[in-house]
Amino acid sequence: MALEEAELCFPQINNSCRMTSRPHLEATLLYSLLSCITLLTVVLNLLVIISISHFRKLHTTTNLLLLSLAVADFLVGVLQMPFEILLFQGCWILGDFLCAANFFLGFVITSASVGIMLLISVDRYVAICDPMFYSIKVTPKSVQVCICLCWMFSAFHNSWMQWDFLKQPGRYNSCYGECVLVVNYVAGTVDLVVSFFGPITVIIVLYMRVFVVAVSQARTMRSHIAAVTLQHSKKVTTKKSEMKAAKNLGVVVVVFLLCFSPAYCYILAAESNLVEASYAASQIWLLYLNSTLNPVIYAFFYPWFRKSIKLIVTLQIVKPGSCEANVL
Repeated sequence: MALEEAELCFPQINNSCRMTSRPHLEATLLYSLLSCITLLTVVLNLLVIISISHFRKLHTTTNLLLLSLAVADFLVGVLQMPFEILLFQGCWILGDFLCAANFFLGFVITSASVGIMLLISVDRYVAICDPMFYSIKVTPKSVQVCICLCWMFSAFHNSWMQWDFLKQPGRYNSCYGECVLVVNYVAGTVDLVVSFFGPITVIIVLYMRVFVVAVSQARTMRSHIAAVTLQHSKKVTTKKSEMKAAKNLGVVVVVFLLCFSPAYCYILAAESNLVEASYAASQIWLLYLNSTLNPVIYAFFYPWFRKSIKLIVTLQIVKPGSCEANVL
């Protein structure tokens, strides 16, 4: 009887859910690993946010999109990952209201991240395929508006999809200490199209177009490299810079697809439309791992991020005029 009660989330409640039993060593290693990933996600994305916000040289339209993505990744580390660590025991101890809030925020942040990735692809498409009008079409104000609309649409879409659940949190729980969300077939199908398959299709098409144009431009530059004037040389340098940015951001997009696709494919292939965080833990953590990998990619591919980290860690940013530092 004592063993049976020890396996319950709330031994004093008859309708309590059962805890997920794991060997002590395995549980300790697992929690330690996930805690380190969470801390790394928060710290690295905070460094990205400080870097782009503080240094004026980094106030570009493309970096505004990276800033918004870093904010989303930071929220994943602060709000989502700690809750997922709690759910590895199979028990939700924070009540029905926070259960609903956790699901809602998780879906909003995930949908917004997909939207920002779409905006990044559009930004690179215009920069490579229509460079003459890039500065006209893609302005800081237009990017800010698109980012705001992306977050607003994500919040509206998920409010509609989870409306019944948000009105009555815990309505789908089968026992006390459970945190589950049931999405009906129609809403689930619409969400898969709107939040994943639709944007991902557009992202892939745009980057295929960017790749074709980039290869064509590279061949053109090589064939005329000996005859360029100083003015043309500047244009060539600009094109190389834009294509390098497209390549770097392409890595971000590919990693995003590798992390997000398994989770959405799991939802699509599931025989039941019951979404339980503890049951789909591996897919969810792979999805969240993308938030950790993004700033790591920046560290490898962006010299400005490495320079910014050095200035931040050494507290150089507290000095007057540090925002004008040339980190490019």
